[in-house]
Amino acid sequence: MNGLNPEETQRYSRHLILPEMGVKGQEKLKNSSVLCIGAGGLGSPMALYLAAAGIGRLGLVDSDLVEFSNLQRQIIHSTADVGRPKLTSAREKIEAINPNVLVESHQFYLSSDNAMDLFKNYDVIADGTDNFPTRYLVNDACILLGKPNIYGSIFRFEGQASVFGVPGGPCYRCLYPEPPPPGLVPSCAEGGVLGVLPGIVGIVQATEAIKLLLGVGRSLVGRLLLFDALELSFREVKLHPDPTCPICGEDPSINTLINYEQFCGIGQGRQEEKMVLEVTPIELEQELAAGRDLVILDVRNPYEVDICRIEGSVVIPLPELLHRVDELDRDKEMVVHCKSGARSATAIEQLQGEGFSKLRNLHGGILAWAQEVDSSMLVY
Repeated sequence: MNGLNPEETQRYSRHLILPEMGVKGQEKLKNSSVLCIGAGGLGSPMALYLAAAGIGRLGLVDSDLVEFSNLQRQIIHSTADVGRPKLTSAREKIEAINPNVLVESHQFYLSSDNAMDLFKNYDVIADGTDNFPTRYLVNDACILLGKPNIYGSIFRFEGQASVFGVPGGPCYRCLYPEPPPPGLVPSCAEGGVLGVLPGIVGIVQATEAIKLLLGVGRSLVGRLLLFDALELSFREVKLHPDPTCPICGEDPSINTLINYEQFCGIGQGRQEEKMVLEVTPIELEQELAAGRDLVILDVRNPYEVDICRIEGSVVIPLPELLHRVDELDRDKEMVVHCKSGARSATAIEQLQGEGFSKLRNLHGGILAWAQEVDSSMLVY
């Protein structure tokens, strides 16, 4: 790409009069490329602001469809987009904001098989993912390729951001050498997230990407920015490279991408989950209609139960289960459920450890019950 055309000169006029930017800086952005991993909560503000700023080539990686539950925070999508691929929706919004940006859609699940070939074609990688396997994958691919990794994450009312993969600075593994045990950290679907929070963190990520490409300002390299929406406070933690880090340390042991789900213990967790007996919503409905004597145990949080509930269920939130186990009859058959089936599987493992044996997991949780049995039930 060459210099700015007359339309671009008008479009970016407020950039051009910034001494730190000017025409040369805007041309740098026009000739640069950023890959956004995810077109969801973090990816939405990142993509919109990077496009508006004039990034010449913007890549998007996502394999999901737009759902109603996305619209509370994923501002790049609208009600009319529900059911459509997120990348189709995102491309349309970006091109409407700035048709000068070349949008490259990568509608597939990011994996160890495709990450290296994809990342090598971009100047900066912006991580908007929401799971630990992909975060470690993005980190390792960036380190191996020498690409900066603009990191962000959100949960409930808190967010964090940093820049990894820059020479002399730490990487994600320096901050988190080991992933948490599977199920210990709830996802946003289980724990919730304030809708505006990813907007704030995503914009921080977009800002860091632009600063890196321009070579201006003080970046978040070596700093972890922490944001608390309830307190409306920012604070930062100093980060240092770990000389023993297995990928960026003095004697790295990782020189190729690995199986990240296995590394995070997810594969093992899935095998254990398969060992738990399950019952489908239709089967449970039939058993209840036939008068079968059983307990339906709901291990969701009270505010989830306020939204929807299976009539007659006993509610004991998972964090309280082991403290209230004496409230349950070990001799009765029990069907355990949560929102989609993950927390209830954990609950069954805990109950088995307390001597319960007549346990089954409701396949798909209350979401499946609403879909297959009670269509009038509110879902979330």
